Amino acid sequence: MAGRLERLIPFIPFIVVNAKGYYPVTQATEKIPPLPLSFSLTELAGSLGDFGTIIPLILAVALVSDVDPRYILLFFGIWFILTGLYYRLPIPLEPMKAIAVVVIAAGATGGISAGEIAIAGLVLGAIFLVLGYGRFFEIIERYVPQSVVRGIQLGLALLLFRSSVGFIIEDPLFFGIGIAVIVGFLLLVRFRGIPDLSSICVIAVGLFGGILLFGLPPISLIPAPRLVIPLPADIIPAVSELVLPQLVLTIANAILATSLLTKDLFGRDVPPKKFSTTIGLMNLTSVPFGGFPMCHGAGGLAGQYRYGARTGGANIYAGLIFIVLALFFTSPQVLSLIAVGVLGALLVFVGIEMGRHSLKSDSLVVTVVIGILALVSSITLAFIAGMVLAYLLAWHAKRAAPAN
Repeated sequence: MAGRLERLIPFIPFIVVNAKGYYPVTQATEKIPPLPLSFSLTELAGSLGDFGTIIPLILAVALVSDVDPRYILLFFGIWFILTGLYYRLPIPLEPMKAIAVVVIAAGATGGISAGEIAIAGLVLGAIFLVLGYGRFFEIIERYVPQSVVRGIQLGLALLLFRSSVGFIIEDPLFFGIGIAVIVGFLLLVRFRGIPDLSSICVIAVGLFGGILLFGLPPISLIPAPRLVIPLPADIIPAVSELVLPQLVLTIANAILATSLLTKDLFGRDVPPKKFSTTIGLMNLTSVPFGGFPMCHGAGGLAGQYRYGARTGGANIYAGLIFIVLALFFTSPQVLSLIAVGVLGALLVFVGIEMGRHSLKSDSLVVTVVIGILALVSSITLAFIAGMVLAYLLAWHAKRAAPAN
């Protein structure tokens, strides 16, 4: 009976109550007490740390496809809150980047339909839910070198820097203001010991600038979600163009790299299969009703941590912000209200945080090669090339060992 209950826990993660709130019963939480939730100003600041990645992707996808940004925001909000309660850590949510990039790139040539996006999310959701209940990630952790995972982290850091360039060019004034605010807080934190509230101030500056430029957006209520019904013709292009590239990226970045970074930042061992399970659940329950495919992400974790997030309270703050935006401020003007220069400033410092941790590698050669390939080609190619290089170097070192 106990074994059956343990297998059901990931599906019902909030059923055990203690004086500090809800937390899942697992072997890990029996050994390490669950973290209490905090709702301080620093947690609020940290909750905004990944907005520079999330908001531009949601805005771009909504502009070039027939998906509705209201439901993307709504399900982001719901799952931010649930993951904050479940993990008790600021485990981030992000749009699946490979899918988002393909959708954005295809916008100029006819676009990808909501049905194709839904098929991709459902297929990936089913895959990761199944993988979360097997020994797949134990095998992956055994055979994927740490240097390869660190290389994916470095590649994402470089991609964040490249993404910030567009924001800098488009809005250099507010980018400069955002950088000045962040650097100012760095100095105040170092020499005065005050909390780092730079992300709150940067977002506030961006909102103020957006309101000055565009005025206040209209307020409107969200209608009830509708079921997205894909067509049979959507299946093949969805699997070939969206599922395959996203599968590698999610395994490497959203699961393995996030698990590794969780150990770096919090000293907590969150098994990769837990991240796989929640990724599966969130997509299977939200994508059919208009949500965009979601995953976790090492870059988002670095961003939230960089700006002050230390507990799941940051996720709950982020979730409430997204839900309020979805329910009441659903016009497209809302997403474009923030001056984009400040988003570029946030991306620069998130990239620095990510890059710093990526250099904690057991083979800098492999890590740097993967990072450069991810920047100039693709995450998938970088991952494959990095695996080959890592094993070639290990084979060469093994052959050379007797000579020494």
